[in-house]
Amino acid sequence: MNLSEQYRPRMLSELIGQPKAVKVVERIAERGIGGRAFWVSGMSGVGKSSLARIIAGMIAEPLYVQSYVGRKVTPRVLDEIVQLSRYFGLGKGGRVFIFDEAHGLSKPVIEHLLDFLEHLPSHVVVIFTTTRDGQDALFEDHIDAHPLLSRCVQIALTNQGLAQAFAKRARQIADAEGVNGKPESAYIRLVQRCRNNMREVLQAVESGEMLE
Repeated sequence: MNLSEQYRPRMLSELIGQPKAVKVVERIAERGIGGRAFWVSGMSGVGKSSLARIIAGMIAEPLYVQSYVGRKVTPRVLDEIVQLSRYFGLGKGGRVFIFDEAHGLSKPVIEHLLDFLEHLPSHVVVIFTTTRDGQDALFEDHIDAHPLLSRCVQIALTNQGLAQAFAKRARQIADAEGVNGKPESAYIRLVQRCRNNMREVLQAVESGEMLE
């Protein structure tokens, strides 16, 4: 298992550098996660997938969390998702459908999603993740993108002020894995070079770049 997966945040308290996003989810959770859709946007490697999984874990067991790549979702696939949404999962009872790279969703699928999201069962959560650039392109290409977004709790992850926090965490992981040999300042430079992409940072750490 690679380091980015091994040390992926499992709880909101472990999500680094995203206090506003954490507060949004905490407020929503107080009122109930079920029956909602979330739109999570941000640059690559800042925590979109981790946040999606954390939200999913609040209502569903891993077996009932299903992920799809936006461009591969057809109207037929969405029909199957709608059918599955009628059934409760075991354990926590919920079902979660995650659409990664949501900017790749086709216009027919988006139109179908509008109705689906209007009538989400209380045990179902839908999560869309996309980069900022992808979100902008989606709005340019599909006239129904804004109605889709309006049906979601919008969570924009920041790319600002992450260097020190990411560097500190990367060094902690390097220590734990026995591959640390440089000061925190070297990690800050690495994070900056990777443009705050924590996944890329940990790949560099895993390859031994932080050894003397």
